[in-house]
Amino acid sequence: PRSIVEYYYKSDELGDPMVLEEHITAFGWATPQELDEMLSMSIRINDFLTGLFFALGIKLIDFKLEFGRLYEGEEVRIVLADEINPDNCRLWDVKTNEKLDKDRFRRDLDRVEEAYQEVARRLGILPEGGPRDLQGPDTIQ
Repeated sequence: PRSIVEYYYKSDELGDPMVLEEHITAFGWATPQELDEMLSMSIRINDFLTGLFFALGIKLIDFKLEFGRLYEGEEVRIVLADEINPDNCRLWDVKTNEKLDKDRFRRDLDRVEEAYQEVARRLGILPEGGPRDLQGPDTIQ
């Protein structure tokens, strides 16, 4: 299926309303060229993450990206300006459709920490012993 890209104005006060490309350019938030760059990057990131997670038995349902400008002398580049994690993605187990993301917290499904650890385990970034292994060796007194 074709990716759907939506734009939102980041504002807690306004509830992050959806905006059109015309709003973005009319208010001067981004140029048409910058929008093209964000769209292109979004589709590439989607393709990469979809494949990565599917290989781990996880469906990437949707995700949120935040972009910013990086000023390097006279040059201005559009960059991904936020991390990608289960707080800004919806991730479901391929076989069971179990939610492995922030929806566990939002829907009061419990086991939020275990779901996040499962994603980390499948990505290979959590030691076999679990998060305790990340704390380093025990000290002996």
